[in-house]
Amino acid sequence: MDRLIANAKADMEKTVEVVRKELSAYRTGRASPALVESLEVEYYGTMVPLNQIASIQVIDMRLLGITPWDKSALSGIEKAIMTSELGLMPTSDGNIIRLEIPGLTEERREELTRQVRKRLEEGRVAVRNIRRAANDGIDKMEKAEGLSEDEVRVGKKEVQDLTDEHIEKIDEFGEDKIEEIMEI
Repeated sequence: MDRLIANAKADMEKTVEVVRKELSAYRTGRASPALVESLEVEYYGTMVPLNQIASIQVIDMRLLGITPWDKSALSGIEKAIMTSELGLMPTSDGNIIRLEIPGLTEERREELTRQVRKRLEEGRVAVRNIRRAANDGIDKMEKAEGLSEDEVRVGKKEVQDLTDEHIEKIDEFGEDKIEEIMEI
C-alpha cells in the first residue's frame, strides 16, 4: 500500500508542476521569458521549443529580446510567435527579435482570469482522479491481500491528505497568477 500511495503522490506532484508551468505561460502585461520559451518553432524540419534554439531575455518591464543562436532560425521564430495565441507582433533587426508586451485591457484581464480558473479546475480534477485511482487500488488490495478496515481507513486518509495538500498548492499558484493578471 505504501508504494501505491507513493505513486499517487508522485503523480499529484507532476500534475501540480504541469499546472504551474502552464500558468507561467499566461501573459500578464509584464515581460517574462516563460511566455515564449515553450513555443514550438520549426527548425530544419523539426519542431523544437524556442528556448532550445535561442536565448530569451527581459530587456525591460514590457520588452523581451530573443536572440537565436543560428540566424537562419529568425524567420521560423517570428512565424511561431505570430501564429501563437499570444497575439504579439515581433520586430526584428536581423539579429534579435524584440517582442513588446502591451498592457492588458480590463476585458482581456477578465478573459485571462477565466482561462486561469478553468485551468486550475482541470488541475484539481486531475488530482482528484489520481485520488480516486489510489482509493480504488486500496480497495482492490483489501480484497486481494485481506487488509484490515483500519489499514484501509488509514491508507485512504493518507491519500485524502495528499489530495488536499496538492489542491492547495494549485490554488496558491492560481491566486498568485490571478493577482498578477489583475495588477495594473
